[in-house]
Amino acid sequence: MRKSAVKLITWNVNGIRARENELLSLLADEKPDVLMLQETKATLEQLPATLYGLTAILDYHSIWHGSAGYSGVSVHLRKGVFERPKDAHPAFDYETRVVEAHTKLVSGGGAWVFVSMYLPNGGKDFDAKLKFMRALGAYPKALGDEGKTVVIAGDLNVARADIDVHRSQRKVGLIGQRPEERDLLEKFFAGLVDVGRARAPDDKQLFTWWPYWRNARERNVGWRIDYVLMNEPLATTVTDVRVRRDFGTSDHAPVIVAFG
Repeated sequence: MRKSAVKLITWNVNGIRARENELLSLLADEKPDVLMLQETKATLEQLPATLYGLTAILDYHSIWHGSAGYSGVSVHLRKGVFERPKDAHPAFDYETRVVEAHTKLVSGGGAWVFVSMYLPNGGKDFDAKLKFMRALGAYPKALGDEGKTVVIAGDLNVARADIDVHRSQRKVGLIGQRPEERDLLEKFFAGLVDVGRARAPDDKQLFTWWPYWRNARERNVGWRIDYVLMNEPLATTVTDVRVRRDFGTSDHAPVIVAFG
């Protein structure tokens, strides 16, 4: 690791073209070294000019993996901190939901892989969601077996436990809270640390997504479905985890993690 901390932001923007100015503001304010976006809903050709290379505020290596109007993920690594990454996609990826950025620190520190991920919601095809989640069980280990430090972040569309859902939103059988989803999520998390919950194990108000109704966000009536996952050795270096509930017009808030 380099001597100063690395700052990572993951954010489901719910449409990059609608959130262009907000993203530029976030970059100027937080100056992250790693940016991971989900639900960009745009092809490369549809990206706003200011975001194509993300050079307006900071200089990033960028990997965009998107399709028009639906899904889409990206990873952005600050030049001078990380080497130019190689991109890859797991075999189970569909609808541009997963992108891997394989890289190294410029100052040394071994091989890294940053994965931006957007799981299916499951409302239209719950079986497809479960199939996707079953494939995740062996995924982190396969990355780690290559000797890489693994960081996976994004919108996983499952609340890990009841504590991750506001009490008024808990409902038996509701997609995103079903036992079979949570069981598969725990298998995916095996060997990784959910750093948000690790830093605040008893926080019943730690949410990252809120419905667009009844001032749910202002009242913090939400769910925690956006995660940052790390290898255990790296997770021990985490110094800060924040949720920017006050920021932006997406139904998700940026999650910010400092480590190293």
